[in-house]
Amino acid sequence: MVSVDEKLEPIFQEVLRRNAGEQEFHQAVREVLESLGRVIAKHPRYLENALIERICEPERQIIFRVPWVDDQGQVQINRGFRVQFNSALGPYKGGIRFHPSVNVGIIKFLGFEQTFKNALTGMPIGGGKGGSDFNPRGRSDGEIMRFCQSFMTELHRHIGEYTDVPAGDIGVGGREIGYMFGQYKRLTNRYEAGVLTGKALFYGGSRARTEATGYGNTYFVQAMLATKGQSFDGKKVVVSGSGNVALYTIEKVQSFGGKVMAVSDSSGYIVDESGIDLALLKEIKEVRRGRMSDYLRAKGKGVYFVNADAGSIWDVPCDVAMPSATQNELTGKDARKLVANGVTAVGEGANMPSTPDAIRIFQEAGVLFAPGKAANAGGVATSALEMQQNASRDSWTFDQTEARLATIMRNIHDACAETADEYGAPGDYVLGANIAGFVRVAQAMDALGVI
Repeated sequence: MVSVDEKLEPIFQEVLRRNAGEQEFHQAVREVLESLGRVIAKHPRYLENALIERICEPERQIIFRVPWVDDQGQVQINRGFRVQFNSALGPYKGGIRFHPSVNVGIIKFLGFEQTFKNALTGMPIGGGKGGSDFNPRGRSDGEIMRFCQSFMTELHRHIGEYTDVPAGDIGVGGREIGYMFGQYKRLTNRYEAGVLTGKALFYGGSRARTEATGYGNTYFVQAMLATKGQSFDGKKVVVSGSGNVALYTIEKVQSFGGKVMAVSDSSGYIVDESGIDLALLKEIKEVRRGRMSDYLRAKGKGVYFVNADAGSIWDVPCDVAMPSATQNELTGKDARKLVANGVTAVGEGANMPSTPDAIRIFQEAGVLFAPGKAANAGGVATSALEMQQNASRDSWTFDQTEARLATIMRNIHDACAETADEYGAPGDYVLGANIAGFVRVAQAMDALGVI
């Protein structure tokens, strides 16, 4: 494991003490601090005025009760969260996640990552994240609506287009955003379109927002491959997950000539020797809300399904791996298998999907590795473009928006690569992303004084 610089180690130990038991948050902070030794050697002023300590401490943490009534008339109680992590660069910006695993440590890790991710976009947005331990799976539309309305009844006090702008994340798509926006509008008596992003097109959403995270990750990896004179063309690709990020990663990879061999959900994974049939997969996941085994039943020939407890999708040989499901899904064991099978590039579509051990194995093997805070920034970048359109009462074409997205992702890639070069670690996109994001946030905080 990479060590934290001795001048930064006390800061990390204080993070551990103050945030006991929040392992994902500890992991995210450590990864950034491991990159900053070279920065403070070159710019020792960043150790002054507890600047790094302030970056590691959220500006505001909101935890609230969410009572709602299910279809049987029973009252259910969930817990809601919003962590407004850093507003040095602009209003807090980051998604809302509905999943049983959600707790304050998960939301803090996501908000911390979001702060640097948003800085990398070059757009005026700070970092935040929110969610609930509510599980939308198996719930009726009525139950989801009632939950979202109760959730927003509390959350609306803390957000606004110039304060905090949530979006979707795991378990929160267009349906949930619609219910929350409707309740916000009702409670505030304002049509403040810029308060939530990920909206449907007919009430202020942006074209290409649904596709943006998956497309952006693919653009980043394409730029990374280009540094070695390669592209997706002819490459075998494995994509984990089956939400928006995974589906639109597959779509863009296929448009670049790559062949996606396998895809997964929480029940297991499928391998299609002829390449994933994206239209069928979208039908199963977006229309039927079905499981991976449905793909096998629908297609059959040349397809096999492996249960989640019987194997890992990362056992499938590929040239490029795109983990796009959830945090810490790709372990050291998985990384060793991927390297042994000849993987040449990894692009993180999810937030922190690779464990520290996995990242170390990839880097030691010379695998091109794109960290999520850089590679999956296309989603939040396009959310910021949605805010821009809302502010100007405008609506851009899909091609206009995608062109902006492609430019932003190439700029993020170049910033990471150039920063890694500047700090003596060419090709280390993890270090490049961490330092480039940190410097932008630190400069703004330094200029604003001790607040």
